[in-house]
Amino acid sequence: MSALSPIQNRDITYHLHPYTNAVKHEQIGPRVIERGQGIYVYDDQGREYIEGMSGLWSVAVGFNEPRLVQAAAAQMGKLPFYHTFSHKTHTPSVELAEKLVQLTEGRMHSAFFTNSGSEANDTVIKMVWYYNNALGRSQKKKIIARNKGYHGVTVASASLTGLAPNHRGFDLPLPQMKHVSCPHWYRQGQPGETEEAFATRMAAELEALILEEGPETVAAFIGEPVMGAGGVIVPPATYWDKIQAVCRKYDVLVVADEVITGFGRLGTMFGSQKFGIEPDIMVLSKQITSSYLPLAAVLLGDKVHSVIARYSGELGTFGHGYTASGHPVATAVALENIRIIEENGLIENAARMGEVLQSSLRALGDHPLVGEVRGTGLIAAVELVADKPTRRPFDPLGKMGAAIFERAHEHGLIVRGIQDSIAFCPPLIINEEQVRDMVGRFVDTLEEVRSQAA
Repeated sequence: MSALSPIQNRDITYHLHPYTNAVKHEQIGPRVIERGQGIYVYDDQGREYIEGMSGLWSVAVGFNEPRLVQAAAAQMGKLPFYHTFSHKTHTPSVELAEKLVQLTEGRMHSAFFTNSGSEANDTVIKMVWYYNNALGRSQKKKIIARNKGYHGVTVASASLTGLAPNHRGFDLPLPQMKHVSCPHWYRQGQPGETEEAFATRMAAELEALILEEGPETVAAFIGEPVMGAGGVIVPPATYWDKIQAVCRKYDVLVVADEVITGFGRLGTMFGSQKFGIEPDIMVLSKQITSSYLPLAAVLLGDKVHSVIARYSGELGTFGHGYTASGHPVATAVALENIRIIEENGLIENAARMGEVLQSSLRALGDHPLVGEVRGTGLIAAVELVADKPTRRPFDPLGKMGAAIFERAHEHGLIVRGIQDSIAFCPPLIINEEQVRDMVGRFVDTLEEVRSQAA
């Protein structure tokens, strides 16, 4: 291994990284990314990479969009910060709240701003509790999420997340948060079970849990339209219809976590449109600013908004918020980002390039290591298996995915290994030639790792 550079050594000394093995980090050091250009990023050695994950599922417009830089600079020069507490506001946040509500075509009523998806989902939990307290339902506080779902890392939102690494060592999840099965037919389906029957079984499981806990205690169900960090899990076609029917039967709020699927990722403005979800609450982040600045939004339907607003009048305030809620620079950048998405037809491009991505990856279906290819729009995953007929995973689980992730860098590609599923989520600006180049680099990586493992 080559000697580490001064910046790498300083990073090891002073910087504790998220989602990182700190001991391993001290041994290998970081990869230092210095700049970005379109769908590419470049490290401090000048090496180019296709950023096949849009950073963290989030850079819709690419890594050097000058309009976003200009929007930030203009707002910094005019009003670099002001809060939205105690009847104060500013134009960018008003305009963004209005725009987001309009984008839902009347489904949502109002927007509340936070700085991250984790804070947004933490806020959702408090809003759901506040809402039920306002209605005199002091016991209706439990929230049901799903195994392999991802909803953040704050104490409460990490409790919704259904991934073991987010719980181990943290004394999580909190007892009010319950989980049902991940709707992954390839792994969770029973022998001979159709996807339709599987969806019915998933809805029955949710109903059984609600009845077991007591409908008077279950407040909400939260889910990503397509699960991201859990492995890019696309549910069966009728799954969301059946889940929503159960929720409505027992007066359980439906929360759509659109942190990854919002703003065009699936070829529609929101994932809820793709799957016919009619949420009471929506959560947005990541592509809202293409992650140029931290921002998230909680959108409330009229039913929830009206109750929360009334209760704040009774109590004297809605006692929740963040210093940077609706930060004017972040909301100005979000407005410009959404304009770019709309003006440049990036949602339509995601639909077209999504077809290229999905078909190119599905062409690998006969590869001896490929168990399942799944995805929709510009998000996909290839699950690698040790044995195709039996779908037997590799042992240890995750070793193959880690090898692909690491070696892909040598082919100029950044992907994500989720155990042994390799995830793709490129910027919405990607073109057909770049999609095929990205898949080609993945195939080269796959063949290299396969030959070394043989």
